[in-house]
Amino acid sequence: MTDTISPHGADALKPLFVADEQQRAKLVSQVNSMPSVLVSSATAANAVMLGGGYFTPLSGYMNKADALSVADSMTTSSGLFWPTPVLNLLDAELVKDLNAGDQIALKDPNVEGHPVLAVQQIDAIEKLEASELESIALQVYGTADREHPGVAEFLAQGNMVVSGSVQVLNYSYFETEFPDTFRTATQIRQEIAQNGWGKVVAFQTRNPMHRAHEELCRMAMERLGADGLVIHMLLGKLKPGDIPAPVRDASIRKMIELYFPANSALVTGYGFDMLYAGPREALLHAVFRQNMGATHFIIGRDHAGVGDYYEPFEAQEIFEKIPADALKIEMFMADHTAYSKKLDKVVMMREAPDHTKDDFVLLSGTAVREMLGNGIAPPEEFSRPEVAKILMDYYQSL
Repeated sequence: MTDTISPHGADALKPLFVADEQQRAKLVSQVNSMPSVLVSSATAANAVMLGGGYFTPLSGYMNKADALSVADSMTTSSGLFWPTPVLNLLDAELVKDLNAGDQIALKDPNVEGHPVLAVQQIDAIEKLEASELESIALQVYGTADREHPGVAEFLAQGNMVVSGSVQVLNYSYFETEFPDTFRTATQIRQEIAQNGWGKVVAFQTRNPMHRAHEELCRMAMERLGADGLVIHMLLGKLKPGDIPAPVRDASIRKMIELYFPANSALVTGYGFDMLYAGPREALLHAVFRQNMGATHFIIGRDHAGVGDYYEPFEAQEIFEKIPADALKIEMFMADHTAYSKKLDKVVMMREAPDHTKDDFVLLSGTAVREMLGNGIAPPEEFSRPEVAKILMDYYQSL
């Protein structure tokens, strides 16, 4: 067994959740006397990620200089590699009575009654001009098109950057709605250690896993000689039409239970909203997979993409453009995988140069959704029947 991988930019994880119960209770008792703001879902998700140690070594929300620097050169002002700004953006109206030095309660937009999610110490309140917001969107998302779901979400948050350290009081709805799946980076590191795994592959998903995804994970494990796999699913907000997290969770668990050896894979999830930022989000995914203790990370075709905003392998190519020492985690670069009728197994398409399109079982997402909605299971080469059953039940309930 090899040593575990160290977190990004630190010797130890820096989770910002207040773990000491007395200290947390004391803070909770003080929040009613603090000024409070209802934050955006994106800001709340950042708090959850900061709380769970995924955003080690950050101590809170970035200031304007760091946000602009990260957007421009993927480093903070102090030189830390970081691919996307981590912000608390608020409307001007919400900050007019706030000042640097204040301690404020951040209220959760995603939980009924808007309980306090975290307490922030305000270092500065700075305005982003419209041109600066546009510039950040362009650099992070590769577009400023408001039809892009990530850009629309980013530009809707407000233009005041409220920076400063945070103390996180809870994990929003993730812990209560996904008690078996939601894990902090600290918890995943502990599980990896308990399993005695040295080489660990992480797989990112916001969708159910079909045969091609399953075999891709198996392929990566075999080729890397990995001890274990961590399937790490996004549990936060998605765009309309995406399959809800509980359905994805059930289908992935069924696949692991039936088709993977015991104790070879962990099914886990994290509390973050999808950015759909393609290449930049792939880098961010790598940062927090390193923080949770994975040594390798699968980057597939159109990773974290949406629509036609990114080239198929842009999210892989960006890793060649960052400094060699920016990250310790290594990438497993994957091509599109599909079932080969010729070879009677799932292959990476680039590794079957003698194949034509007709030699593969290829189905569009639209075609699959239609089949499932009509109660028709996709071919077994495409989807495990037990997984298809869960998805059919969901689509037919709509």
